[in-house]
Amino acid sequence: LNSMRVMSMPDKWEYPWFAAWDLAFHMVPFALIDPKFAKDQLWMLLFEQFQHPAGQLPAYEWEFSDLNPPVHAWAVWRIYNMEKTRHGTADREWLERCYHKLLINFANWVNKVDKEGNNVFEGGFLGLDNITVIDRSDKPSDGSTLHQSDATGWMGMFCLNLMRIALELARENPVYESMASKFLQHYVYIAYAMKHMGGREYSLFDSDDGFFYDILEYPDKSFHKFRVRSLVGLIPLFAVERLELEWIEPFKEFTANLNWFLKNRKEMVEHVIHPLEQPNGKTTYLLTICNLDQLKGVLNHMHDETEFLSKFGIRSLSKSHEANPFQFGHSIVGYEPAESAGKMKGGNSNWRGPIWFPTTFLIIESLRKLGTALGGRMPVMTPASKGEPIVMKQMAKDIARRMINIFLLDENNERPVYGGAKHFKDDPKWRDHILFYEYFHGDNGAGIGASHQTGWTALVANLIDEWPK
Repeated sequence: LNSMRVMSMPDKWEYPWFAAWDLAFHMVPFALIDPKFAKDQLWMLLFEQFQHPAGQLPAYEWEFSDLNPPVHAWAVWRIYNMEKTRHGTADREWLERCYHKLLINFANWVNKVDKEGNNVFEGGFLGLDNITVIDRSDKPSDGSTLHQSDATGWMGMFCLNLMRIALELARENPVYESMASKFLQHYVYIAYAMKHMGGREYSLFDSDDGFFYDILEYPDKSFHKFRVRSLVGLIPLFAVERLELEWIEPFKEFTANLNWFLKNRKEMVEHVIHPLEQPNGKTTYLLTICNLDQLKGVLNHMHDETEFLSKFGIRSLSKSHEANPFQFGHSIVGYEPAESAGKMKGGNSNWRGPIWFPTTFLIIESLRKLGTALGGRMPVMTPASKGEPIVMKQMAKDIARRMINIFLLDENNERPVYGGAKHFKDDPKWRDHILFYEYFHGDNGAGIGASHQTGWTALVANLIDEWPK
């Protein structure tokens, strides 16, 4: 790869190189101020000089072939809609150009990462450096396979992003309806596979715990379930979408295919596509990888201050592992709310407890979509709701405000982001000059890691814009 283009970097000091999934998140806050730059950056990684002929996007400078979460389609779709809503212009040509290259990227994922062809994805690294008990970049030497809840959840989300883009393009060109149908069906197959695993004796969802886990399968088909409650088990929440019947009725082919699927694949769609009648008498289809009972189970863990819910957002690992670490062989995963205690991936990032903006931002987005579809239906009682039922949009707003509070002056007239750094915290020359850290302490919100991560941590600007007081 030989490029002399201007590229957005994760951090101008500690991470002066590009990373595919970082860049996708960077462009969402950038679109608030310069949508053209945001669109150009997203297209750049899809440009033939960057995208591999087989479809893969380069992960980062030192290892093009590694796998980052497939969030590029999400960023393209979101920025298209941001520009359309905020400026009244819809750049259909850019959307269509990106879509064709995203199709190749999707095919690469299916062919490379779903090796058994059963719609359950192995994934590999996927950006969450040390989140589980083994290094996910390395293939197990004994021939075993790690079936990843997050990889499968990411791919479900990828399908829904491509489905929505296809429907948007079909407004002017009905050829795209068949692509929308294809991704709807692929999404259903992925959601079904997460529950049934191709007829195996296990599922990624554990009904006793109410949570999704990774599973290590050995060549003799025996398996080991990694009961680590982490973001890995929350990422299936990202694969959610709603379809208003009045939106899709003009798409005759897509609607006919949806109705055929509902009629002829009932065992597959009954826990994946949920028809909801709205107060106005109109129908909404809610698409979720979790069925509604599973959703309650996952949210019960997530919205619990003794587990994932921090005063400042969503922890990357449940605090329950502080007292109950998970052990596999000689490796242990415990709750580490600040810097990593180990050296996996260099040791300078940590997904075993701290709060991260990109994943929490997607959790908030998913809850908002659920809330729009469900309205006041299905309020849930969670440990953090203090005996009062809470609806999805309330939960989304609660988490958004917690994230914003990292940077605001608290009751002690201090900014949690600066933790115990008295110079930044107390000196009037510094205290109002905000640093955008890479990640944040899972308990007190203090900034950790790279201190100029004005890329994905700048997503706080979108939260302030979209979730005002």
